[in-house]
Amino acid sequence: MFTGLITDVGEVIARNGGQFTIATRYKLESKDIGASICCDGVCLTATTITPWSDGARFTVDVSNETLGKSTLGGWQAGKRVNLERSLRASDELGGHIVSGHVDGVAKIIAITPDGESRRFLFEAPEHLARYIAPKGSVALDGTSLTVNEVSATRFGVNLIPHSLTMTTWGAKTPGETVNLEVDVFARYVARLMEFRP
Repeated sequence: MFTGLITDVGEVIARNGGQFTIATRYKLESKDIGASICCDGVCLTATTITPWSDGARFTVDVSNETLGKSTLGGWQAGKRVNLERSLRASDELGGHIVSGHVDGVAKIIAITPDGESRRFLFEAPEHLARYIAPKGSVALDGTSLTVNEVSATRFGVNLIPHSLTMTTWGAKTPGETVNLEVDVFARYVARLMEFRP
């Protein structure tokens, strides 16, 4: 379980099919093998860890299901990724509940300045748009964000300067796709509504 608050930006340094090696500033050790790390919104398991003086390198194995439903299928060496360690019971829940189970991808339609912030407009897959509501939460590339507005399958969010600087969002451009996880509570409410008498 995660909060959507990014704590490092890692870099993919190698790919071999569905296996990726990612460099991070996290001080990971061999005891952390098996740990869950959210990589651009996808919950992945660290299968090997190599400590370095400035952090560590870890490998993850990604299934064909995940490669097909997320942006990970296009990852290559040099790709920068948002990272978050899994939530501990004593941690502050500053974002929202994020499972790391990506529902699909959304496309960036436009980016416009809004003071020091930037407003992003996205196109969501039609089957996921029903779960996105104004002032609700979404996780995009693992980042917990509040939805500003919704119109059919399009929705907008605002990123403040801190988020633009401390994540990969500052380098995003229109046309890119990002991993989308809808709010878990919206998903369950929608499912319950299907069974109303």
